[in-house]
Amino acid sequence: MSEPKGMEPAGVDSGGGDPDGLRVVVGYSPDERGDDALVLAALIRSADRSRRLAPLTVANVHPPAWPAHGPASVDAEWVAYLRHQSEEALGRAAARLAELQVPRPDLDLRVRAHRGSGRGLIEVAREVGADLVVIGSAPGGRRGRIAIGSTADQLLHDSPVPVLLAPRGYADESLRHHRALGPDRAARRLERMTVAFWPRRDVEGPLLAAAALARKLGLPMRLLTLVLRPAAVAARFGGVGGALDRQVAQADEDLREAAGLLGARLGDGMPVERLAEVGTGVAATLGAVDMLPGEIVACLPGRHGPLRKVFLGEGSGKIVRAAPCPVLVLPRGIGAGGGEASSGEDDQT
Repeated sequence: MSEPKGMEPAGVDSGGGDPDGLRVVVGYSPDERGDDALVLAALIRSADRSRRLAPLTVANVHPPAWPAHGPASVDAEWVAYLRHQSEEALGRAAARLAELQVPRPDLDLRVRAHRGSGRGLIEVAREVGADLVVIGSAPGGRRGRIAIGSTADQLLHDSPVPVLLAPRGYADESLRHHRALGPDRAARRLERMTVAFWPRRDVEGPLLAAAALARKLGLPMRLLTLVLRPAAVAARFGGVGGALDRQVAQADEDLREAAGLLGARLGDGMPVERLAEVGTGVAATLGAVDMLPGEIVACLPGRHGPLRKVFLGEGSGKIVRAAPCPVLVLPRGIGAGGGEASSGEDDQT
């Protein structure tokens, strides 16, 4: 396995906020998805209100060497070639980040050899004590949406820290936004975090973790519950309207309780909106929700899955694929109140 490459700078004093900045790991490949991830990571860094920013870790994961026939255990030339390719890719990443106002001394560039790119990023995240891993969408997906490839799949099942996914074309959209605003305006800024919320006994920890991240980034929060109408066949039976009204009323009550929890734990300085959106199907209902240009949608973890691992349930998986903005997925067990989920049927998240 190749050794880490790069610098460990002392950080930058940004004034105000928490003393320690977010430690972010960006999974970079020299293509569109890598550029999308860099742009999103730069926005996270620019929004970080900490007094002392942490270095931004950019990691390129390449395949390990094949076993060689003969006395040597690996093919040295092949290893050197792979490492050279990774170092060139990281050089391109550093140059791109300089354009995004993240100078080279603030970067920690790392080359990692691993059979799975997602698992390689998990190793890097553990090494640097990361708070967040940022990656782009898998290639071939719909522009403006997130496609789950092998890298994301590994991260979304095994990452011990939150994972932030950029939709395909996010960098291009930021550039168009910059051109529309003019040369004296920022290309884009983060504006709000919308948390897709379903009540659960073990939801408190991830919810508070999402709120803590939003506060560190200076973002207002919105709690969103999708209230789904029954399928057309089920809707033919009587009493559907009354049942839906009761669902909406319960969703409103659950959202009030969740907002009250955030106010009690984190204080009343963070504004929290509440929205229960009614529709048919996760994708269509989410599509009807107003999203700001600088929105982030946060998905809380599903009920099942190993402790302190990200695990998407059916509903959250649909939200990841349908959201028109970056999506934050939190691992189980993160934050206060985390722990093993109780047994029982899985819920929509």
